[in-house]
Amino acid sequence: MTPENRSGNPARRAEAEQTVKQQREAKRQEKLAEYQRQLAKRQRTKLLWWVLGGVAVLLVAAVVVASIVFAPKTYTAGSAGVEIEGVQSFEFAGGEHVDGTVDYEQNPPAGGPHNNAWLSCGVYTEQQTNENLVHSLEHGAVWIAYDPKVISGGELDTLRSHAPRTYSIVSPYEGLPSPIVVTAWGHQLQLEDVNDPRIEQFYEEYWQGDSTPERGASCVGIEGPGKI
Repeated sequence: MTPENRSGNPARRAEAEQTVKQQREAKRQEKLAEYQRQLAKRQRTKLLWWVLGGVAVLLVAAVVVASIVFAPKTYTAGSAGVEIEGVQSFEFAGGEHVDGTVDYEQNPPAGGPHNNAWLSCGVYTEQQTNENLVHSLEHGAVWIAYDPKVISGGELDTLRSHAPRTYSIVSPYEGLPSPIVVTAWGHQLQLEDVNDPRIEQFYEEYWQGDSTPERGASCVGIEGPGKI
């Protein structure tokens, strides 16, 4: 304590007491400011976790929706004898292997003599060789041929979405009689619209159907150009 304080000078004591109060107030304000900073930090962290949690929920929902929307279609092997409007049927003998090209009566071909090697099933961006593709039909595949001048972009994505994971071929084809032609061994359907329900009806009836000469034989063969 200073001499002035020891002497009991009222002015000095008041000044000292004021200084102590100011120091205490400054500390209180500092603590209050620190509390407010910590509170704001916790609120920002909580908000961030809420946002991240919401984004995570949306991402999971998007994945679930995508898995449902874009999952390959599944069909039952064998025929149920359902009649589908517009389907043309033809009679062919299976198993006849030839070299070179074949002059098929149908456009695109729906069966008949074919190459000894079959085309691997899948989605193609280029036109495939008829003779290899017909051999795949003999094994039970269903083929979606489309006119690339008419079907593209989102419509092509929709068309491809009708195809199952295996025993199916989707490929462009020049000179079709309609924008879309769906073919199984001995059966064919001409269509205009990628959303036509008869596409999936055709798959359900003829995919590895009973009229297939070599139903269930391998659909993994030679890969043509443009396979996705």
